[in-house]
Amino acid sequence: MAGRLLFIATAVSAAAVVKRDYSSDDPLTSCPGYKASNVVKTASGLTADLTLAGDACNVYGTDLKDLTLEVSYDTETRLHVKIQDAANSVYQIPESIFARPDTKDTEEAKSALKFDYVESPFSFTVSRSDSGDVLFDTSAASLVFESQYLRLRTKLPENPSLYGLGEHSDPFMLNTTDYIRTFWSQDAYSVPEGANLYGNHPVYYEHRESGTHGVFFLNSNGMDIMINNTAESGQYLEYNTLGGVLDFYFVSGPSPIEVAQQYSEIVGTPAMMPYWGFGYHNCRYGYQDVFDVAEVVYNYSQAGIPLETMWTDIDYMYRRRVFSLDPDRFPLHKMRELVDYLHAHDQHYVVMVDPAVAYQDFPASFQRGIDDNIFLLRENGSVWKGVVWPGVTAFPDWFSANISKYWNNEFSLFFSPENGVDIDALWIDMNEPSNFPCYFPCDNPEASAVGYPPEPPPVRVNPRPLPGFSCDFQPEGTDCAKTEVKSLAIRDSMPPAYFKNLVISPRQTEGQQKGLPDRDLLFPKYAIHNKAANEDSWNAAEGGISNKTVNTDVIHQNGLTMYDTHNMYGSMMSIASHEAMLQRRPTVRPMIITRSTFAGAGTKVGHWLGDNLSTWHHYRLAIRSMMAFASVYQIPMVGADTCGFDNNSTEQLCARWAALGAFSPFYRNHNSLNNIPQEFYRWNTTTVSARRFIDIRYRLLDYMYTALHGQTVDGTPMVYPLFYLYPEDKNTYPLDLQYFLGPALLVAPVTEENSTSVDIYLPDDIFYDWFTHEKVVGEGKTITVENQEWTDLPLYLRGGVIVPTRAESGNTTTEVRTKPFEILVPVGKDGKASGRLYLDDGVSIEQAGTSEILFEFADGVLNISGTFGYKADELRVSKVTFLGAGGCRKRDAKDVVTVTVDKPLTEAFTVEVTKS
Repeated sequence: MAGRLLFIATAVSAAAVVKRDYSSDDPLTSCPGYKASNVVKTASGLTADLTLAGDACNVYGTDLKDLTLEVSYDTETRLHVKIQDAANSVYQIPESIFARPDTKDTEEAKSALKFDYVESPFSFTVSRSDSGDVLFDTSAASLVFESQYLRLRTKLPENPSLYGLGEHSDPFMLNTTDYIRTFWSQDAYSVPEGANLYGNHPVYYEHRESGTHGVFFLNSNGMDIMINNTAESGQYLEYNTLGGVLDFYFVSGPSPIEVAQQYSEIVGTPAMMPYWGFGYHNCRYGYQDVFDVAEVVYNYSQAGIPLETMWTDIDYMYRRRVFSLDPDRFPLHKMRELVDYLHAHDQHYVVMVDPAVAYQDFPASFQRGIDDNIFLLRENGSVWKGVVWPGVTAFPDWFSANISKYWNNEFSLFFSPENGVDIDALWIDMNEPSNFPCYFPCDNPEASAVGYPPEPPPVRVNPRPLPGFSCDFQPEGTDCAKTEVKSLAIRDSMPPAYFKNLVISPRQTEGQQKGLPDRDLLFPKYAIHNKAANEDSWNAAEGGISNKTVNTDVIHQNGLTMYDTHNMYGSMMSIASHEAMLQRRPTVRPMIITRSTFAGAGTKVGHWLGDNLSTWHHYRLAIRSMMAFASVYQIPMVGADTCGFDNNSTEQLCARWAALGAFSPFYRNHNSLNNIPQEFYRWNTTTVSARRFIDIRYRLLDYMYTALHGQTVDGTPMVYPLFYLYPEDKNTYPLDLQYFLGPALLVAPVTEENSTSVDIYLPDDIFYDWFTHEKVVGEGKTITVENQEWTDLPLYLRGGVIVPTRAESGNTTTEVRTKPFEILVPVGKDGKASGRLYLDDGVSIEQAGTSEILFEFADGVLNISGTFGYKADELRVSKVTFLGAGGCRKRDAKDVVTVTVDKPLTEAFTVEVTKS
């Protein structure tokens, strides 16, 4: 959740916002660029020296005189271009945070991409080897490489179709005029458009008629990427970064899906999630006590709405302190009984953990952190203090030597299955990191902490009976034996300001990629457009890049600076938390949902889309943001807070959103303190919608699980923008209100309030209505689907893609796994169809056996083949339904035939469509 506070500054800025185009009077026009020399070519690349080609301009820092260029043809489809300082002192992202991709040292002659350069002033191009189509051309402006500012500009074709450069709430296909994307993690309440948000993914895909390519900039420093089209400069994209090196990966595609696959080879394929993670999740910030949480579980059951996982926000903590329980409202014995109840009913439990640790004697987590020396420190050796929900806090240094020992131990103690809260997955928040009430320079955190933590709700006795739960959840006077509990003694006091054992690390060491010395780490001259500052220009002289976060002059234990690593803080927490969850349960896949991400985070975590609002606009935003993470950034376990986090939802909005959310990979209803409750059972229409679409989702769980597995293997997205599947259809390029879940299911929701119709674009292809199975012939046109009540959402199956479904749903994913399969065969234009199904036990890291089953339909016969290593007694196919197969005797008007099969899905077999 966000700290919704404004940046109240005491100074007035005299600096101006950086211009968005460079006119003749701009000081950067005097920058001389570089000259290439000592060029050494090999079969798989080249190296060269780059020397400043004239007098230094020193606009936003000191020009570096000597650089090196390294070009390598990593694979047949990937080109790596890196420009860095010759002394090897400029900060580069550590391998421990971002492992560099494997290379094959491909010969240039075999590469789909070609690198060319001009010696003086140095510039380079990347083009397609076969067609000569230029994809990247840096002759658009001189190269600038200063101590605290880098610039590289590339030309673009007119009206380019660009995607990515997240995290943002802007349109899926990016604006190309006067557009700035800023990369600087911030606690971005209400996920505003035109702003930097929680995470950083400096990659873009460009789609042209001639093909799609991708460009990834491996740099974690604060930056602006500007896209503009002016009479003076034409169409361009420009990188403006506060540091680091120019480290680019180019991938050739040429299809959008191939670009996604090739990008996954750079950042890593996503983590496989547990099967149950695709179930329906519920949470809210503001549950009064553990009885409140338990009653929600009970109410879902009574309403007949499947609830897979119950979540708890920071309400469970004692005065909002991580690794603690509120002994009055969330006592340990009742929390353990709640978890036992959920586990006994094949359900799951998740709580939130924030990075900031309360600067308090209770719980002992802070003192253990001091003992292990794992907190960020000030220059004088004291703990760097900020302010988050519990008040004054300390922030873990994810680069400290003992961080794994500390974090693993805290998880082992607090989440112990024997005497703690035995969670099944993890939710991490506020890890930008957020320091929201303490404005820069945050030199008096105790004053900023007034009002934090907020007052907890009143303590109450159990207000009414709760059938099925233990005696401890029943009202006073109930004839049963309650647990006798000793009162918990809490030492609520502030630790000392200094600790003798803390040692401040030295600043950067030359030649080790730790960062240049003598930089102004608080007040860079170039002002990125970070919206956590009150004004864009305040990101320079007023220290805005440190506002509401940890100050950027803080030095990590390994000598790196927050100035350089800020954008990776959330990913570093994700890495540590993934390890901590593994050491708790070493045989099962961890599921971790985080707020802040960096490129490659999907290898460890999923992502929820932050603190959105209960508005129709944010309902629409949820689609394009989910598409971007799943299809571009390689973080497929993603979804928005269904029905919206803040503001009051409505019955109509929540009914529509319950349906839409059912077709995002991560499906959770979550809302905020002081807003009306919005659990799906609160309104009649929402209840009907939730039951209907959770039923469909659960029947599709194996289809979704298979799609995720495919992405974990080779990066093939489990969510497809329409242009991924129809790259030659220009009408699909900007579409961001409809999408494919997996390769077959077209999701096209009603997106306007009070509307009962929706315009849906259908490419030139064959589709089948999910509900009626009627064939719909797409003609590359928009159709209007009417009579869509609040509990409706149009769904279509794409012809030619076979979909394995469960023949019926269940109340939990465990129950769903006992149901037989129905195989849907929507026949394509060519009379054929194919598909796949991946099966395993749903949770284990090391599988005893897996099945990878292939479905092929042609000439009236469905062939089922593959490997069948996963064995389960209930694994059967009960029927196969053919759509558009022709020649069927039943339901002739719809051209649909269902064949009863009843065969075990443990061996190959065939089914003929003519059988009845």
